[in-house]
Amino acid sequence: MTKIKICGLSRECDIDFVNETKPDYAGFVVNFPKSRRNVSPDRARELASRLSPEITPVGVFVDERPEVIAELVSCGAIRAAQLHGSEDEEYIKNLRALCRCEIIQAFRVKDEEGVRRAAQSSADYVLLDGGQGEGRRFDWKLAENFPRPCFIAGGLCAENAAEVMEKLRPFALDMSSGVETDGFKDLEKIRAAVAAVRRFS
Repeated sequence: MTKIKICGLSRECDIDFVNETKPDYAGFVVNFPKSRRNVSPDRARELASRLSPEITPVGVFVDERPEVIAELVSCGAIRAAQLHGSEDEEYIKNLRALCRCEIIQAFRVKDEEGVRRAAQSSADYVLLDGGQGEGRRFDWKLAENFPRPCFIAGGLCAENAAEVMEKLRPFALDMSSGVETDGFKDLEKIRAAVAAVRRFS
């Protein structure tokens, strides 16, 4: 069954939306001011405390100090870390030494080389994206027959969920801008996206 992650939660009502619709993962962009969805570690902890326990909270980080991630894991705020910067294998090794959590490493897919690098990552899962949270779709043909479970992100919404699942059979779909209206999470769009994934699965 394909899983779904709703990412970029920053308001109490966003938590209410996902608690109602029950995606598998909920993402918080932590300590990355370039993102309009950015929240502080304290805010991520506060929001995650409102999350239904069956939904896995994910911290999304860009070249963050591993100690910051480990602290959020140790206090129970997140159960998975998504790495969206230039983190390498040494970084992943250091993070694993500090805490136990699922690690998702994101890769921008522009060509076959990007896909090859993603396949070799030691992270628990990799995420294939067209950008860095900009909602940019990549060429899905590049990820056909990808050799390991992966998240697919970039320009996904209820309308194209079935298409990407049929083409790529991913482990999970990661949606953010595709479930927003005017830059804010939209309950109806989240409902439609989750329903689309569940129907296909």
